[in-house]
Amino acid sequence: MRHLLNTLFVTSEDAYLSLDGENVVVSREKQEIGRFPLHNLCGIIAFTYVGASPAFMGACIKRNINLTFCSPGGRFLARASGIINGNVLLRRKQYRVADDMTESCKIARHMIFGKLYNSKWSIERTKRDHKIRIDEDKFDKISGEISALLPEILEMTSLDSLRGVEGSGSTLYFNVFDDMILQKKEIFYFHNRNRRPPLDNVNAMLSFAYSLLANDCASALESVGLDSYVGFLHRDKPGRTSLALDLMEELRPCVADRFVLTIINNRIMSGEDFENFESGAVQLTDAGRKKFLKNWQEHKKQMITHPYLEEKIPWGLVPYLQALLLARYLRDDLDAYPPFLWK
Repeated sequence: MRHLLNTLFVTSEDAYLSLDGENVVVSREKQEIGRFPLHNLCGIIAFTYVGASPAFMGACIKRNINLTFCSPGGRFLARASGIINGNVLLRRKQYRVADDMTESCKIARHMIFGKLYNSKWSIERTKRDHKIRIDEDKFDKISGEISALLPEILEMTSLDSLRGVEGSGSTLYFNVFDDMILQKKEIFYFHNRNRRPPLDNVNAMLSFAYSLLANDCASALESVGLDSYVGFLHRDKPGRTSLALDLMEELRPCVADRFVLTIINNRIMSGEDFENFESGAVQLTDAGRKKFLKNWQEHKKQMITHPYLEEKIPWGLVPYLQALLLARYLRDDLDAYPPFLWK
């Protein structure tokens, strides 16, 4: 089992990372501003354009520390990786399945089932916890309509048809997303999902959370010997971690979306944490990113019981366990891929 160690988030745009013995040194304008032991880290995500020294990148690869570079807004830029040492037989099986649309759909439909199931229970969770503050009839209607799609998904044999049903379910879910925001509605509102760039505070946080989750999923898949760039639902595209996007589908509602709702409804985030541009784009400020990441890391340490394995684990290990289950399915150790079903 992978240990959930700390992830170091470097949020300064002009920070440079270098190696000093067994430590990562963070510098700005050649002045040291931070020093952290490598043995305490499982990952480093740098929101900086300045970069890192080759010696430091080599040290991360040698110690299996996931090193990722993102733009200040959270868009994935690059990941440092060394010689691939995954199971070649497992990857060959992954590639064969990815080339077979029917076999790809068998996996993808379970992932989309998990996504809509978790969307439904996110709605049910809000209805249970805040019954007197919401339109219960509206929540019941949306939840019921999503439930009606679930049996249909498991019968899908076409990826295009599956995408159509997934789109319908996501539309239903996002139609009630604004109603799940219960605080500071003048600052935090959700009219529709927009990105590249996000146009409001809520979408800015959702995009940032999805970037972090996609990075965790990519790292998890690579750690079990799978190729994060070859997906089943998301097809090949240069530079895109398609399998990580597949894996994160079922985790979006219960990991990223619920986290964003929590930090809004608990009054953790404020309007001062966002920057508005003339183009209409909205982005977290440097202080806002730090606040977001601090709470994200704390959330990953909270314990849950995995619904399939029935073991207590921190939220941060969920992508790794799902990656292991996917690898077991591809090795024919399981009859079907079991998605993460949250409740």
